[in-house]
Amino acid sequence: MIVRDAGDSWQLVLQTDHADLAAGFGAAWADRGPRHDSVVVATRRHDDGWATWERSPLVDEASRPVQFLDVHVPAHLAFYRAGIAAITDEDHYAGLLVSMHGAGIYRQRYGTDPALGLTRAPEVQELVDAFVAEQEAAYPERMAAVGVSDELRWEDYHRLQWLDRFSLAFCMRDWDAAGEPFDVGSYRFEPLGPWRARVTPYPFAEPSVAVTLLRRRVPKEQWTQAAFREAFASAPVEAVDVVVEA
Repeated sequence: MIVRDAGDSWQLVLQTDHADLAAGFGAAWADRGPRHDSVVVATRRHDDGWATWERSPLVDEASRPVQFLDVHVPAHLAFYRAGIAAITDEDHYAGLLVSMHGAGIYRQRYGTDPALGLTRAPEVQELVDAFVAEQEAAYPERMAAVGVSDELRWEDYHRLQWLDRFSLAFCMRDWDAAGEPFDVGSYRFEPLGPWRARVTPYPFAEPSVAVTLLRRRVPKEQWTQAAFREAFASAPVEAVDVVVEA
């Protein structure tokens, strides 16, 4: 779950809703490889494993909803394994890309996002290393099964990472008004107004792209686990139109 402090409330975005936003960007992406349909599947489903955890989300000792970077790592590893297996059943190449994504979370997107890291990963480093090694050991067999080159799977992996990061840029920030430009890797985002941004260099095929973000709001209170789960389950789902333009 992606948590943002919204003043008197918490803005909450499910990982699966964040992934749908990312897939919307993927459908509009201009720079496409020959297996882009599988990239979009991988993008739409890259966080499917979270669905189990998010049926009963947690609050921490300070009554703040637990952010995705702070989740208990053994649980994270378990549901990512399950998600990778399920995605592979639909699309074997998408399964490879999500396997790379899952391992890459613990390797700063294979060196391209140095700030990325689950806060509790060092506590269970042996489990993390075993998970990464397990996924990486299967890459050659997965590549052979779908007939893709090493070059293509890395190109598509990085496409998936950009789509993930574009979505996170909207899920994790305040977009209620225009604001100061900020960078996401090599891209610059200029907030032009509520949920509207100019991006340079511009990565989409059309001059303007509109996608939908689903979010919930839960008031800030001293929550018990049970009360928070009930409040979260009953919170209305808001659909926000996100617009990106050249």
